[in-house]
Amino acid sequence: MPYPCSIYGIGVLANREIPGVPTSRIPSVDLHINFGSLPDGISTEPSADLKPCFTSDYSDESGQPLLRFFRAVDDNYHRFLYSDQTEFLIDKDGTEVWGVWPETLTLEDATTYLLGPVMGFVLLLRGVICLHASAVVIDDQAIALLGPAGSGKSTTAAAFSNRGYTVIAEDVVTLDDREDHFLVRPAYPCIRLWPASVVALFGADEHLPRLTPNWDKRYLDLSEGFPREPVKLAAIYHLDNRRESPEAPYVYGLDKSDGLMSLVANTYATKLMDKSMRAREFELLIRVSHQVPLRRVTPHSETTRIPDLCDRILEDFASLTFSQEEDSALHV
Repeated sequence: MPYPCSIYGIGVLANREIPGVPTSRIPSVDLHINFGSLPDGISTEPSADLKPCFTSDYSDESGQPLLRFFRAVDDNYHRFLYSDQTEFLIDKDGTEVWGVWPETLTLEDATTYLLGPVMGFVLLLRGVICLHASAVVIDDQAIALLGPAGSGKSTTAAAFSNRGYTVIAEDVVTLDDREDHFLVRPAYPCIRLWPASVVALFGADEHLPRLTPNWDKRYLDLSEGFPREPVKLAAIYHLDNRRESPEAPYVYGLDKSDGLMSLVANTYATKLMDKSMRAREFELLIRVSHQVPLRRVTPHSETTRIPDLCDRILEDFASLTFSQEEDSALHV
Protein backbone atom coordinates (compact mmCIF):
# COMPACT_ATOMS: atom_id res chain seq x y z
CA MET A 1 0.00 0.00 0.00
CA PRO A 2 1.50 3.40 -0.95
CA TYR A 3 1.76 6.13 1.70
CA PRO A 4 1.66 9.76 0.49
CA CYS A 5 3.14 12.49 2.68
CA SER A 6 5.01 15.79 2.54
CA ILE A 7 8.59 16.23 3.80
CA TYR A 8 10.37 19.60 3.37
CA GLY A 9 7.70 20.59 0.87
CA ILE A 10 8.40 17.56 -1.31
CA GLY A 11 5.48 15.33 -2.24
CA VAL A 12 6.58 11.83 -1.19
CA LEU A 13 5.09 8.45 -2.03
CA ALA A 14 6.58 5.66 0.11
CA ASN A 15 5.93 1.93 0.06
CA ARG A 16 5.72 1.92 3.88
CA GLU A 17 4.46 4.43 6.40
CA ILE A 18 7.32 6.65 7.61
CA PRO A 19 7.46 6.84 11.44
CA GLY A 20 6.92 10.39 12.67
CA VAL A 21 5.56 11.61 9.33
CA PRO A 22 1.76 11.53 8.98
CA THR A 23 0.19 10.60 5.67
CA SER A 24 -1.39 13.50 3.83
CA ARG A 25 -2.78 14.53 0.48
CA ILE A 26 -0.11 15.80 -1.90
CA PRO A 27 -0.65 17.71 -5.16
CA SER A 28 2.03 15.71 -6.97
CA VAL A 29 4.56 12.95 -6.36
CA ASP A 30 8.06 14.45 -6.45
CA LEU A 31 9.90 11.63 -4.71
CA HIS A 32 9.40 7.85 -4.45
CA ILE A 33 10.84 6.09 -1.37
CA ASN A 34 11.35 2.33 -1.53
CA PHE A 35 12.01 0.66 1.82
CA GLY A 36 13.45 -2.84 1.91
CA SER A 37 15.07 -3.02 -1.52
CA LEU A 38 17.77 -1.58 -3.78
CA PRO A 39 17.55 -1.07 -7.56
CA ASP A 40 17.96 -4.18 -9.68
CA GLY A 41 21.61 -5.06 -10.26
CA ILE A 42 22.96 -2.99 -7.35
CA SER A 43 24.95 -4.90 -4.74
CA THR A 44 24.53 -4.18 -1.03
CA GLU A 45 28.29 -3.49 -0.85
CA PRO A 46 30.19 -1.24 -3.29
CA SER A 47 32.97 -2.87 -5.26
CA ALA A 48 36.41 -2.64 -3.66
CA ASP A 49 37.78 -0.45 -6.45
CA LEU A 50 35.09 2.20 -5.87
CA LYS A 51 36.40 4.76 -3.40
CA PRO A 52 34.08 6.91 -1.27
CA CYS A 53 34.19 10.64 -1.95
CA PHE A 54 33.45 11.28 1.72
CA THR A 55 34.28 9.27 4.84
CA SER A 56 33.05 10.34 8.27
CA ASP A 57 35.64 11.49 10.81
CA TYR A 58 33.68 9.56 13.45
CA SER A 59 33.94 5.78 13.88
CA ASP A 60 31.93 3.09 15.60
CA GLU A 61 33.24 0.82 18.38
CA SER A 62 34.95 -1.46 15.84
CA GLY A 63 36.76 1.43 14.17
CA GLN A 64 34.55 1.56 11.07
CA PRO A 65 33.64 5.05 9.82
CA LEU A 66 30.04 5.86 10.69
CA LEU A 67 29.32 6.93 7.10
CA ARG A 68 30.84 6.38 3.69
CA PHE A 69 29.33 8.37 0.84
CA PHE A 70 29.74 7.40 -2.81
CA ARG A 71 28.71 9.91 -5.49
CA ALA A 72 27.00 8.80 -8.70
CA VAL A 73 27.45 5.03 -8.43
CA ASP A 74 27.44 3.74 -12.02
CA ASP A 75 26.66 7.38 -13.01
CA ASN A 76 23.11 6.85 -11.74
CA TYR A 77 22.97 6.62 -7.94
CA HIS A 78 24.44 8.33 -4.89
CA ARG A 79 25.06 5.98 -1.98
CA PHE A 80 24.98 6.42 1.81
CA LEU A 81 26.57 3.42 3.55
CA TYR A 82 26.49 3.46 7.36
CA SER A 83 28.62 1.38 9.72
CA ASP A 84 25.52 -0.41 11.09
CA GLN A 85 24.90 -1.66 7.49
CA THR A 86 21.99 0.66 6.84
CA GLU A 87 22.19 1.80 3.23
CA PHE A 88 20.40 4.37 1.10
CA LEU A 89 20.65 4.99 -2.64
CA ILE A 90 19.42 8.19 -4.30
CA ASP A 91 19.04 8.59 -8.04
CA LYS A 92 21.04 11.40 -9.63
CA ASP A 93 18.00 13.68 -10.01
CA GLY A 94 16.73 13.30 -6.42
CA THR A 95 13.44 11.71 -7.50
CA GLU A 96 13.80 8.20 -6.04
CA VAL A 97 15.30 6.75 -2.85
CA TRP A 98 15.91 3.13 -1.84
CA GLY A 99 16.80 1.98 1.68
CA VAL A 100 17.78 -1.32 3.31
CA TRP A 101 18.95 -2.21 6.82
CA PRO A 102 19.94 -5.37 8.76
CA GLU A 103 17.43 -7.47 10.70
CA THR A 104 18.85 -6.19 14.01
CA LEU A 105 17.55 -2.70 13.21
CA THR A 106 14.09 -1.29 12.63
CA LEU A 107 12.33 1.02 10.21
CA GLU A 108 12.46 3.67 12.95
CA ASP A 109 16.28 3.37 12.98
CA ALA A 110 16.45 3.78 9.21
CA THR A 111 14.10 6.77 9.36
CA THR A 112 16.56 8.72 11.53
CA TYR A 113 18.98 8.65 8.58
CA LEU A 114 16.29 9.26 5.99
CA LEU A 115 14.83 12.41 7.56
CA GLY A 116 18.25 13.96 8.14
CA PRO A 117 21.25 13.34 5.85
CA VAL A 118 19.39 11.52 3.08
CA MET A 119 16.59 14.06 2.66
CA GLY A 120 19.10 16.90 3.11
CA PHE A 121 21.02 15.55 0.13
CA VAL A 122 17.81 15.05 -1.88
CA LEU A 123 17.11 18.76 -1.34
CA LEU A 124 20.61 19.62 -2.55
CA LEU A 125 20.08 17.59 -5.71
CA ARG A 126 16.86 19.49 -6.25
CA GLY A 127 18.64 22.84 -5.91
CA VAL A 128 17.66 23.75 -2.33
CA ILE A 129 20.43 24.81 0.07
CA CYS A 130 19.77 24.04 3.74
CA LEU A 131 21.08 25.06 7.15
CA HIS A 132 21.89 22.63 9.95
CA ALA A 133 19.40 24.31 12.26
CA SER A 134 15.95 24.37 13.80
CA ALA A 135 13.24 26.88 12.93
CA VAL A 136 10.43 28.39 15.02
CA VAL A 137 7.46 30.42 13.80
CA ILE A 138 6.93 33.74 15.61
CA ASP A 139 4.20 36.14 14.42
CA ASP A 140 3.84 34.25 11.13
CA GLN A 141 7.57 34.51 10.40
CA ALA A 142 10.35 31.99 10.95
CA ILE A 143 13.56 32.37 12.92
CA ALA A 144 16.36 29.84 12.44
CA LEU A 145 18.43 28.57 15.37
CA LEU A 146 21.83 27.33 14.23
CA GLY A 147 25.14 26.55 15.86
CA PRO A 148 27.71 23.84 16.54
CA ALA A 149 26.81 20.40 17.85
CA GLY A 150 25.75 20.60 21.47
CA SER A 151 24.81 24.29 21.36
CA GLY A 152 21.15 23.46 22.08
CA LYS A 153 19.34 24.08 18.79
CA SER A 154 16.76 21.32 19.26
CA THR A 155 16.43 21.94 23.00
CA THR A 156 15.74 25.64 22.43
CA ALA A 157 13.22 24.82 19.70
CA ALA A 158 11.47 22.40 22.06
CA ALA A 159 11.39 25.10 24.76
CA PHE A 160 9.66 27.43 22.28
CA SER A 161 7.21 24.62 21.48
CA ASN A 162 6.38 24.35 25.19
CA ARG A 163 5.39 28.02 25.05
CA GLY A 164 2.96 27.39 22.23
CA TYR A 165 5.16 28.44 19.30
CA THR A 166 5.23 26.28 16.19
CA VAL A 167 8.45 24.46 15.34
CA ILE A 168 8.41 24.20 11.55
CA ALA A 169 11.74 22.39 11.09
CA GLU A 170 14.32 20.57 13.17
CA ASP A 171 17.85 19.62 12.05
CA VAL A 172 17.36 20.70 8.41
CA VAL A 173 16.10 24.21 7.57
CA THR A 174 15.56 25.07 3.91
CA LEU A 175 16.70 28.32 2.34
CA ASP A 176 14.04 28.24 -0.35
CA ASP A 177 15.13 31.05 -2.66
CA ARG A 178 12.45 33.56 -3.69
CA GLU A 179 14.92 36.23 -4.93
CA ASP A 180 13.94 38.98 -2.45
CA HIS A 181 13.32 36.62 0.49
CA PHE A 182 13.79 33.01 1.64
CA LEU A 183 11.24 30.47 2.79
CA VAL A 184 11.48 27.72 5.41
CA ARG A 185 9.56 24.64 4.30
CA PRO A 186 7.66 22.49 6.82
CA ALA A 187 9.89 19.52 7.63
CA TYR A 188 8.16 16.83 9.73
CA PRO A 189 6.26 17.11 13.04
CA CYS A 190 8.88 15.79 15.46
CA ILE A 191 11.84 17.06 17.53
CA ARG A 192 14.54 14.57 18.49
CA LEU A 193 16.03 15.17 21.95
CA TRP A 194 18.74 13.59 24.07
CA PRO A 195 17.60 12.45 27.55
CA ALA A 196 19.44 15.32 29.28
CA SER A 197 17.41 17.82 27.26
CA VAL A 198 14.18 16.01 28.08
CA VAL A 199 15.06 16.13 31.79
CA ALA A 200 15.86 19.85 31.56
CA LEU A 201 12.55 20.64 29.84
CA PHE A 202 10.16 18.10 31.35
CA GLY A 203 11.77 16.85 34.57
CA ALA A 204 12.33 13.21 33.54
CA ASP A 205 13.48 11.48 30.36
CA GLU A 206 10.52 9.07 30.59
CA HIS A 207 8.26 12.03 29.81
CA LEU A 208 8.87 11.42 26.08
CA PRO A 209 8.99 8.10 24.20
CA ARG A 210 12.14 6.70 22.64
CA LEU A 211 12.79 7.58 19.03
CA THR A 212 13.71 3.94 18.29
CA PRO A 213 14.09 0.82 20.46
CA ASN A 214 17.85 0.83 19.71
CA TRP A 215 18.66 4.46 20.50
CA ASP A 216 18.41 6.57 23.64
CA LYS A 217 17.08 9.70 21.91
CA ARG A 218 13.49 10.73 22.60
CA TYR A 219 10.98 12.52 20.43
CA LEU A 220 8.52 15.35 20.95
CA ASP A 221 5.38 15.04 18.79
CA LEU A 222 4.54 18.29 16.97
CA SER A 223 1.71 16.97 14.80
CA GLU A 224 -1.02 19.11 16.40
CA GLY A 225 -1.21 22.33 14.41
CA PHE A 226 1.87 21.54 12.32
CA PRO A 227 1.98 23.95 9.33
CA ARG A 228 1.52 22.80 5.76
CA GLU A 229 2.78 25.95 4.03
CA PRO A 230 6.28 27.49 4.00
CA VAL A 231 7.05 30.54 6.13
CA LYS A 232 9.28 33.52 5.37
CA LEU A 233 12.66 33.44 7.12
CA ALA A 234 12.90 36.67 9.12
CA ALA A 235 16.06 36.25 11.26
CA ILE A 236 18.87 33.79 12.00
CA TYR A 237 20.21 33.25 15.52
CA HIS A 238 23.62 31.62 15.91
CA LEU A 239 23.85 29.82 19.27
CA ASP A 240 27.36 29.96 20.73
CA ASN A 241 28.71 27.48 23.25
CA ARG A 242 27.11 27.93 26.64
CA ARG A 243 28.79 30.10 29.27
CA GLU A 244 28.49 30.59 33.04
CA SER A 245 28.72 34.36 32.63
CA PRO A 246 26.14 36.16 34.83
CA GLU A 247 25.17 38.26 31.80
CA ALA A 248 24.15 35.18 29.81
CA PRO A 249 21.95 34.60 28.00
CA TYR A 250 22.43 37.62 25.77
CA VAL A 251 22.00 38.52 22.09
CA TYR A 252 23.93 40.87 19.82
CA GLY A 253 24.27 41.54 16.11
CA LEU A 254 26.68 39.96 13.65
CA ASP A 255 28.26 42.00 10.87
CA LYS A 256 27.83 40.64 7.36
CA SER A 257 31.28 39.03 7.11
CA ASP A 258 30.97 37.18 10.45
CA GLY A 259 27.40 36.29 9.59
CA LEU A 260 28.47 34.82 6.27
CA MET A 261 31.13 32.70 7.98
CA SER A 262 28.50 31.46 10.42
CA LEU A 263 26.24 30.44 7.54
CA VAL A 264 29.05 28.71 5.65
CA ALA A 265 29.97 26.73 8.78
CA ASN A 266 26.39 25.59 9.33
CA THR A 267 25.05 24.56 5.94
CA TYR A 268 23.69 21.04 5.75
CA ALA A 269 25.54 18.18 4.00
CA THR A 270 28.25 20.61 2.89
CA LYS A 271 30.89 17.87 2.76
CA LEU A 272 28.80 15.97 0.23
CA MET A 273 28.63 18.82 -2.27
CA ASP A 274 30.38 18.87 -5.62
CA LYS A 275 31.99 22.05 -7.00
CA SER A 276 28.87 23.32 -8.74
CA MET A 277 26.80 22.82 -5.56
CA ARG A 278 29.39 24.72 -3.51
CA ALA A 279 29.43 27.63 -5.95
CA ARG A 280 25.63 27.87 -5.87
CA GLU A 281 25.66 27.61 -2.07
CA PHE A 282 28.18 30.43 -1.62
CA GLU A 283 26.32 32.79 -3.94
CA LEU A 284 23.08 32.14 -2.09
CA LEU A 285 24.62 32.53 1.38
CA ILE A 286 26.03 35.93 0.42
CA ARG A 287 22.51 37.07 -0.42
CA VAL A 288 21.14 35.57 2.80
CA SER A 289 23.74 37.50 4.83
CA HIS A 290 22.61 40.74 3.17
CA GLN A 291 18.86 40.14 3.30
CA VAL A 292 18.25 38.37 6.64
CA PRO A 293 19.29 39.78 10.06
CA LEU A 294 21.99 37.60 11.64
CA ARG A 295 22.30 37.57 15.43
CA ARG A 296 24.62 35.82 17.86
CA VAL A 297 23.28 34.28 21.07
CA THR A 298 25.30 33.24 24.10
CA PRO A 299 23.22 30.82 26.22
CA HIS A 300 23.83 30.24 29.91
CA SER A 301 25.36 26.89 30.85
CA GLU A 302 22.62 26.22 33.41
CA THR A 303 19.66 24.45 31.81
CA THR A 304 17.35 26.24 34.25
CA ARG A 305 18.10 29.40 32.25
CA ILE A 306 16.56 28.07 29.01
CA PRO A 307 13.36 30.13 29.60
CA ASP A 308 15.55 33.24 29.88
CA LEU A 309 17.17 32.31 26.57
CA CYS A 310 13.76 32.17 24.88
CA ASP A 311 12.87 35.54 26.45
CA ARG A 312 16.04 37.19 25.12
CA ILE A 313 15.44 35.88 21.60
CA LEU A 314 11.79 36.98 21.64
CA GLU A 315 12.74 40.46 22.88
CA ASP A 316 15.45 40.79 20.26
CA PHE A 317 13.19 39.59 17.45
CA ALA A 318 10.48 42.04 18.52
CA SER A 319 12.99 44.89 18.34
CA LEU A 320 14.14 43.74 14.87
CA THR A 321 10.54 43.62 13.66
CA PHE A 322 9.82 47.08 15.06
CA SER A 323 12.94 48.52 13.37
CA GLN A 324 11.97 46.99 10.04
CA GLU A 325 8.46 48.43 10.33
CA GLU A 326 9.92 51.87 11.08
CA ASP A 327 12.20 51.65 8.04
CA SER A 328 9.27 50.63 5.85
CA ALA A 329 7.23 53.59 7.10
CA LEU A 330 10.07 56.01 6.31
CA HIS A 331 10.19 54.77 2.72
CA VAL A 332 6.47 55.01 2.05
